[in-house]
Amino acid sequence: MSPRADDETPRRGTSPRRGSSRDLPGEEPEESPREPRRGRSSIGDARAYTPRGRTVAERGRLPRDSSRNADPFRPALQVLDGGESGQRSRGRGRTTEPPPQREEPPTPRERAKPTPKAKAREPEKPRERARERVRERVREPERRRGEPPARPRRPVPAEPPRLANSTRRLRLGTVLALSLFVTIGVRLVVLQVATSPEEAASLLELRENRLSSVTLPAPRGSILDRNGNVLAHSVEARYVYADPENKELQQDVAGTAAKLAPLLGVPQSELFEKMQRRQVLGQWSKFRYLDRGVELAIADKIDAMNLPGIYTHSDERRDVPGGDLASNLIGFTGEEGRGLEGLEARYDDLLHGTDGKRVFEVGTGKLNKPIPGGFQQDIEARPGNSLKLTIDQDIQFQVQRILDAAGKKKNARVGGAVVLDARTGEVLAQASYPGYNASKPNVVDPIQRVDMPSSVVTDPGSSHKAFIFGAALQEGLVKPDELITISPAIVKGDTPFKDTHRQEKGTRMTLPGLLAFSSNVGTILLADRLGKEKVYEYQQKFGLGKATGEGMPAEADGDLLEPADWSGSSYGSVPIGHSVSATLIQMAAGYAAIANDGVYTQPRLIKSTISGEGGAETPTAAPETHRVLDANVAQELRLMMEAVTTVEHATGLAAQVPGYRVAGKTGTGKLLVNGQYTSNNASSFVGMAPAENPRYVIAVSMDVSSGGGGDVAAPAFSEMMSYVLLQNHVPPAGTKAPEFKIKE
Repeated sequence: MSPRADDETPRRGTSPRRGSSRDLPGEEPEESPREPRRGRSSIGDARAYTPRGRTVAERGRLPRDSSRNADPFRPALQVLDGGESGQRSRGRGRTTEPPPQREEPPTPRERAKPTPKAKAREPEKPRERARERVRERVREPERRRGEPPARPRRPVPAEPPRLANSTRRLRLGTVLALSLFVTIGVRLVVLQVATSPEEAASLLELRENRLSSVTLPAPRGSILDRNGNVLAHSVEARYVYADPENKELQQDVAGTAAKLAPLLGVPQSELFEKMQRRQVLGQWSKFRYLDRGVELAIADKIDAMNLPGIYTHSDERRDVPGGDLASNLIGFTGEEGRGLEGLEARYDDLLHGTDGKRVFEVGTGKLNKPIPGGFQQDIEARPGNSLKLTIDQDIQFQVQRILDAAGKKKNARVGGAVVLDARTGEVLAQASYPGYNASKPNVVDPIQRVDMPSSVVTDPGSSHKAFIFGAALQEGLVKPDELITISPAIVKGDTPFKDTHRQEKGTRMTLPGLLAFSSNVGTILLADRLGKEKVYEYQQKFGLGKATGEGMPAEADGDLLEPADWSGSSYGSVPIGHSVSATLIQMAAGYAAIANDGVYTQPRLIKSTISGEGGAETPTAAPETHRVLDANVAQELRLMMEAVTTVEHATGLAAQVPGYRVAGKTGTGKLLVNGQYTSNNASSFVGMAPAENPRYVIAVSMDVSSGGGGDVAAPAFSEMMSYVLLQNHVPPAGTKAPEFKIKE
């Protein structure tokens, strides 16, 4: 098709397109030898054709001709592979050629693009062929008007999918989180404020019905002797319990009870009752103890039976290796592991520790078992502390053995013995008669479980006279070598007080003689010199009228007659140990003051405590002390008291210990029960050895139908003291007991 002439009418109208400008007059460029000059240019004229009819946009703008005004809104096109390379402009029907430009080297991106020829050799894809046919139909009218067909543009690849907007995603997440928090907050407000008390109670009841709890017993501390030997401790055991809410158990309660009764040693009727459903604080109980402290072998048999609703769990049982050894001191525990008597009760809080607790979620109905992965909370138990006593296991055993034999021989109702370290106040042994097995406390009469030395009060009788002699010497009212004129009896008030060792009227006796024959008359005469106020004062100094605080529970205070309450006969009864009540431990502590050079030391049973967590040992506080007598007065009194065990026909000859010097005093009083005196005699002997430098004090007392302290208690004292001295390697006396003048 020949190029269009200048005078031809433009195909797309006579008016120039908006934004175009006419060419200004200027120097006309030379015509291209390949293309005749055209007239006015148009949008169609702005296209250049390649030999294959394809147009390519120029990579950059051509330099603007300084002599012509180009259309600033129309991009320049570049003709490739022999196409039209000039720039057409609209003006005066002529086409001007742009000035030649220096060819710029292609960019790396352009070099990487395939050439048109290379593209022509590439096989056309089906989709591209279809697009090509569409373009051909669009350009068909132009071909009919004589224009050469143009090669369709290379298809533009589809834009990649747009990536998600991170800002929009963050905003959306924030909105969702805030919505969630608002919902939770509103729900909490509804539950705490808007929920009615009935609804809240219902929720709590549902929760409680799904939770079950089991107590985890704390390991109980041990009770040890002074050398660490076990007197009482806990051993591993099992407890057996039932779940009364178990439906299978309720179907055969009687049969289950019949199977367990012979194994547990519990009556079938009692087990049957414990397995019945019952409410506790408005809720149905899911836990009932059937037995505690069950041996491991028996618990294994019960587990093997696989009885529905019957379970076993770890427990402990209190074991007393010595059986009745120090049982009246130690006491025993109940099924709940709590101390009921003795030191077990007195120091229960310290020994017991803190129980733990296991709370877990259970299913309902037949799934009344812990839910795997359900709620469970364990509070660990804290073990209790242990007690180390001042008791010596070997001495305790021998003292109990001797006391038991003497009690049976004398047919005693009750009896007791105490061994004290005179220098420290430590109780080395404290025995009661009769004893009992602490592991089987329920098979004996309750009276047998009482600790006689700390709980039973008696009139001390003549053993009280040593305190009157000591007070008179301390106050300087009598001299050690003074002679006291006595008679067979003395009357105070309307009551005569006689001597068992009758002396003629006007007999002048020494102080050792008065003690050796236990003169009531001589003692009352010394008390008259003291006066009732001084007698009462020294009774308190020697520790009477107040519990010693040695460590035993329910220790008796005893009783003293205050001076204002004295009657006429009190001037005779009080000095010789009547109208006075005291415990055996009080009398032993008073004599220990004489043995310890006049210093009273509070007796004590607890040497130290041992922590259950770590085993640290903490000694107990030092005992209280106070001076009663001067050291020389105490020494003089001890010397006089030796006459009781050495003078012929003296009351305490049976208390002698071969190889050792012994000082002491016999006593015969009355046992006080519920405020009333019994018809029996409370016969006692309290003494110390070696008399020249005492190490130990032993007090023995027995309630017998007849007989005094010299006949009943003195022999037992002798045997006990002999063992204690030898056991502790105390050397025999280096000197003999002095010769005593009894009377003028």
